[in-house]
Amino acid sequence: MNIYISGISGTGMGPLALMAKKAGINVYGSDRNYGAIAPELEKAGIEYYVGTQDGTYLQKKIDEVGIDWFIYTSALPKDHPELVLANERIEKVSKRDELIAKLVQDLNLKMVAVAGTHGKTTTTSMLVWAISKLIDKDGNRILPSAYLVGTTLNFTTSGSYKEGDEFFIYEADEYDRNFLHFNPWLSMITYVSYDHPDIYKTKDEYEEAFVQFEMQSESIVFGTKEAALHGKTILEEKKKAFDIIEKTDERINLAGSARREDATTAFFAIKKMLEARNISIEDEEIIKVLDSFPGVGRRFEWISNGVYTDYAHHPEEVKATVEIAKEEAAKTSKKGVVVVYQPHQNTRQHEVMHLYKDAFDGVDKIYWLPTYLTREDESLRIIEPEEFIDTLNESQKASTAELDNELSKKLHDYQKNGYLIILMTAGPADLWLRKEFK
Repeated sequence: MNIYISGISGTGMGPLALMAKKAGINVYGSDRNYGAIAPELEKAGIEYYVGTQDGTYLQKKIDEVGIDWFIYTSALPKDHPELVLANERIEKVSKRDELIAKLVQDLNLKMVAVAGTHGKTTTTSMLVWAISKLIDKDGNRILPSAYLVGTTLNFTTSGSYKEGDEFFIYEADEYDRNFLHFNPWLSMITYVSYDHPDIYKTKDEYEEAFVQFEMQSESIVFGTKEAALHGKTILEEKKKAFDIIEKTDERINLAGSARREDATTAFFAIKKMLEARNISIEDEEIIKVLDSFPGVGRRFEWISNGVYTDYAHHPEEVKATVEIAKEEAAKTSKKGVVVVYQPHQNTRQHEVMHLYKDAFDGVDKIYWLPTYLTREDESLRIIEPEEFIDTLNESQKASTAELDNELSKKLHDYQKNGYLIILMTAGPADLWLRKEFK
């Protein structure tokens, strides 16, 4: 089968391309720019085009090899030239979810889905790390697993399938109702808190989607008691079995309570997978592997001495990342923590603005950038940085800022004076920071 993936080198589509290639599918694609997964695609020998996606390259591949299936992202507008051409010339056109579901079914894999508003990327990555380290005396994987994770990993590729894989570890995103296309063998729910108002118009609608996902799952584990609050009553009424992790495993020593919660969730999933294979491993061995987790791209990622970048862009994620930063600063004898924050999506900010109040408590300085605008409701006014700052408990520590030389100089001064600097953004500020501190 020949498939074509539009937006192939990003963290959403790139790992899928890698997995499909490993599963014996011929993969082609295109992207406007070289995304984070581009080096992995090239290493895997996947042919793709980078540049203007006007349909020329897609037409060429249709004529040369014939394309059976066109895969596209939610970000692609309906009038995108490749999507228009695909609808005219290609028999099957769909978003990535259908291809993932087909691969899981055709390859007879048990899906271990990690879902939740926050923590799913880190938890999924921890599982990928663990399966790579848990090997028997002959060097064979104890838990042979394919996987897809929506970020770059510094210890392996972002997507994989090998012959003999039994499980499929997947970061199941709720955006655009992605996760509702699946019927997982095991679903791990990290946390549920209203998000994506451009897709889910109300909190109830958002929580109903999670309950539907949980009902479609063969087995459910909630990472915390709080994670189960949204749907516990409904699941009990439907006589749906589930487990709740009552508390964080105190044997785990990673920095930050959020990371320890994610590692506890990953530990529980590993135990379930081992049980399915009738294998027993000492808890201490699993915990030792989780404690050695090296982190992932854009999740408290080290850039240079004392400088980190993180994908956090929701107040609850911000609060968790600030806690990790404060623990890391204390552990590494830094004087304190300086935060640069770029909110993501004005539509989201209108829903979550009131949650920032205590999110930055305990840091020494906050630089607040203008909101990164994507997929916006044009009827909503843009919230200004000053308005956000006024809501903070420690507003006197915050200043508005732009990505310019002035901010760069201030951050370099803080670095020289022994402070930990953490940028939190889902937007272009990440590239700016990497350039300034390369």
